[in-house]
Amino acid sequence: MALNVIKMKKMKGEGVPLSMLTAYDYPSARLAEEAGVDLILVGDSLGNVVLGYDSTLPVTLDDMVYHTRSVARGAGNTFIVADMPFMTYHGGIDETLRGVRRLMQEGHAHAVKMEGGLEICDTVRAVVNAGVPVLAHIGLTPQSVHTIGGYRVQGKDPEDARRLMKEAKALEQAGAFGIVLELVTEEVAEAITRELGIPTIGIGAGRRCDGQVLVFHDVLQYASPYREKRFVKTYADIGGVIRDGLTRYVQEVKERAFPAEEHVFAADESVLDSLYGAAGEGANSK
Repeated sequence: MALNVIKMKKMKGEGVPLSMLTAYDYPSARLAEEAGVDLILVGDSLGNVVLGYDSTLPVTLDDMVYHTRSVARGAGNTFIVADMPFMTYHGGIDETLRGVRRLMQEGHAHAVKMEGGLEICDTVRAVVNAGVPVLAHIGLTPQSVHTIGGYRVQGKDPEDARRLMKEAKALEQAGAFGIVLELVTEEVAEAITRELGIPTIGIGAGRRCDGQVLVFHDVLQYASPYREKRFVKTYADIGGVIRDGLTRYVQEVKERAFPAEEHVFAADESVLDSLYGAAGEGANSK
């Protein structure tokens, strides 16, 4: 693993953007690493795109440990951040640290991500003091979707912009090594990026962040049906390719076109003799 939190901060200073992508299993992590992404996020978005939930809320710590461990096996040379799932870091610090320990020791993550603003600063500070890098996450925070009124763009009025700036600065002060800005107006995201000494990583937060993150399944349109999102650019439609391939497979099985001669293994006549006997084979041929 070549990248670390010190190098990320240096990249911000040099104006070198950070590329981040989610991954949830061994093959997606392997492909992401081969593509050269800087960071992999094992997001609790796996609830939506892998586990079939309507939100991230049902995702458990066991889910996150399992999927983070799979990603770590596939991307051994990439910096891996694991999401702390819903309500695993809002109780006592001992409970929080137990969850963090599991993601680091069992999941082999290099850092954890936490959603929230001022209310989690003490928790961020305690986790960082325990030796674990923390990536913060403000703006649209999916774990709080019911309290913020749905999936709405943040920073659209002066009061909200000031709130986001205050939260970002407090999280930096608490020791976060970077901050994800999700669905934040471009102007506010740019202002926060200028004010902070740590990298900002945007998703739906415009062009001025220090890096960008997208969901694996959005980049590759790997879903059925796929729902378009304004802030996403699709680089390949593998969902359509997979569907077409599976459809052809089913059709060929039904038509007995698969398996064909090149897919089978032939036995010697002696093997058939041992099964049926020469006399039996002759009788069956009449």
